[in-house]
Amino acid sequence: MDLNNIVSQLENTNEEETEKLLLQYNRENSHTFSFDQTEESLRIKLCQGVLSVLGRQVQPSCQKTCLETLRILSRDKRVLGPVATREGMLILGGLARLNPGEEGDENQKNGQEDTQSEEEERVVVEALKCLCNVVYNSPAAQQVCVDVQLAHGLCAILHTARTWHHEVGLFTLRLVFLLSALRPDVRGVFRRELHAVRLLTEVLEFTLDVSWVGPYEAAPPDPQALPMPAEDNERTMEALKALFNLTLSDTGGEEDDHQFRIIAAILRHLLMLKTETEDKTEEAHSHAINLLNNLPVSCLDVLIDVPVQGGLEMYSGKNLDAIQMLIDFMAKRMDKGSNYKEGLTPVLSLLTEGSRHHREIRRFIKAQVLPPLKDVKIRPEIGTSTRNKLVRLMTHVDMGVKQTAAEFLFVLCKESVDNLLKYTGYGNAAGLLVARGLLAGGRGETQYSDDEDSDTEEYKSAKPFINPITGHVEEPMPNPIEEMTEEQKEYEAQKLVNMFDKLSRQNVIRPMGVMPDGTLAPLEETLCDPPDDSGSDSD
Repeated sequence: MDLNNIVSQLENTNEEETEKLLLQYNRENSHTFSFDQTEESLRIKLCQGVLSVLGRQVQPSCQKTCLETLRILSRDKRVLGPVATREGMLILGGLARLNPGEEGDENQKNGQEDTQSEEEERVVVEALKCLCNVVYNSPAAQQVCVDVQLAHGLCAILHTARTWHHEVGLFTLRLVFLLSALRPDVRGVFRRELHAVRLLTEVLEFTLDVSWVGPYEAAPPDPQALPMPAEDNERTMEALKALFNLTLSDTGGEEDDHQFRIIAAILRHLLMLKTETEDKTEEAHSHAINLLNNLPVSCLDVLIDVPVQGGLEMYSGKNLDAIQMLIDFMAKRMDKGSNYKEGLTPVLSLLTEGSRHHREIRRFIKAQVLPPLKDVKIRPEIGTSTRNKLVRLMTHVDMGVKQTAAEFLFVLCKESVDNLLKYTGYGNAAGLLVARGLLAGGRGETQYSDDEDSDTEEYKSAKPFINPITGHVEEPMPNPIEEMTEEQKEYEAQKLVNMFDKLSRQNVIRPMGVMPDGTLAPLEETLCDPPDDSGSDSD
């Protein structure tokens, strides 16, 4: 249908004709995401015309049709000028029942939500969808949201989470996520003024049907229960994404600590749940892990401290079921072999910090990831075990992935260089040791318990023959200089020295040495600077 014809007719038709006209446009463009730039001015005029209709008192069916048209048009960020105004956003906010003082929350509080017709509900949903598109695509609209205090209306809707319909809840949560992601200044309003962290926590608690059996302990899911419905899972993930944004800033206080512990307990409950498909379960668990990374590490004890359910005596009575889920999640992400930065590093970071600050978590993970060594004839990066896969990641091309994997293994080894080299070899660990200034050996700064690592008899017998660079026992190699005369050996040695000297003078390589503090420095500095003995107590 000709767009020019629609725009011209829209100005001179009644409500019924307007609805028919726009219905046809919607049918023809429902799957349109790429628009003709030559018709840009006409789409702007259509936006203005649709907003003009929505500003009048028209029937819900006509409102829904207009909003569907506006949703289609809002896919094109170049035509959002008429919508991204105070008037345009107030119209959409009113139809979505978000404008403070006029969005109808009093009716909802008085129990009149159930009388809302299906048509009226669709109007609210379409208005929320439009707002999501407009806020995502228009910085001007984001500023208007701040000016008209849309966050207040969103939090008023969050108060009614127990009565809302699925799509109303879904797109309300998505709008909270978008606004808090795109406008960092609004996060403070959500968090401090509107207590949105608590509201979103209550949404999660209700959606996941959490029953409390202790201060920070949820009742375990019924093994015979059906998987979490898809709609509940969708709302859960949107709430987790919004909470992730709102917990990015670091704040303290007893109230925050209490709230964070409740969140940690709910996330533990979520990690034990399954959804209708394995992919959706993994996606939900991924969002839970992202949020756990934002919580203070002191709150992670909630994951293992569940007195009512009980735990393992060998781990001081702690329940490690949630940690096992995280280990399994890590293994799945490593097996995918791609997108390590977004998919794998969050769970590695979480397990690293949990292991660094909670002895039982570290001991439980190490028993699975770094079991006592037996076969040391194979290089540590070769094989299919979790240890082999993590050691391979220590030399990954992505710096973030490489550092995260190395730090994880280092913490499991209680930040002992000798222990790390035992499991990885010097070559794989060199990057971490350089970054930490530990090339000369030693330990990291974190203090760990004194429990000793016991070596197997197989490892003890093979230890003298292990190549410390590769981390395994190598097959004997023929000596290339065995049959050379002394003169030939001296000639080859001098030739090698000359080659290194030439490369060094041309700045192709730069010989380095290790300083007393374990850091790298140019070789001439390490040879010329004697150690400082001024503070020596020797006689």
